[in-house]
Amino acid sequence: MNQGTANQPAGVDHPRGTRVRSILRGLMGSTDGSVNAAAAITSDGMVIASVLQDGVDADRFAAMSASLLALAEREIDEIQRGRLRQLLIEGTEGAVLLVQAGAGTVLAVSAEPGALMGKVFLEARRAAAELQGCLTTVE
Repeated sequence: MNQGTANQPAGVDHPRGTRVRSILRGLMGSTDGSVNAAAAITSDGMVIASVLQDGVDADRFAAMSASLLALAEREIDEIQRGRLRQLLIEGTEGAVLLVQAGAGTVLAVSAEPGALMGKVFLEARRAAAELQGCLTTVE
């Protein structure tokens, strides 16, 4: 697993990166192995913290997730369906779920094929709420 952060100089971590990675690992553990990667990113594509599979470029993953989210938000707005809460992308080898985690923060989750998506949704929303609390708390 690639457990780094991106878009920052080498050796510099987001101030809450350790806590955020702990939340991401907790999400992965709570889904009985259904979630194989997770990242907290800003809505403009910057990585806050990630736990990704080896070979996945965190910067690219974050940028693509942010782009998808921006398009989905514009679509939801265009068809007047309120505020976007989440976006699910299903592939033949699993799914990616993007969940709003407060103003300007997104939780990106990669799920294995055959994952119990109801449980993944539930745990991802719980983790997103935890991330929101972590990232909005002033220390």
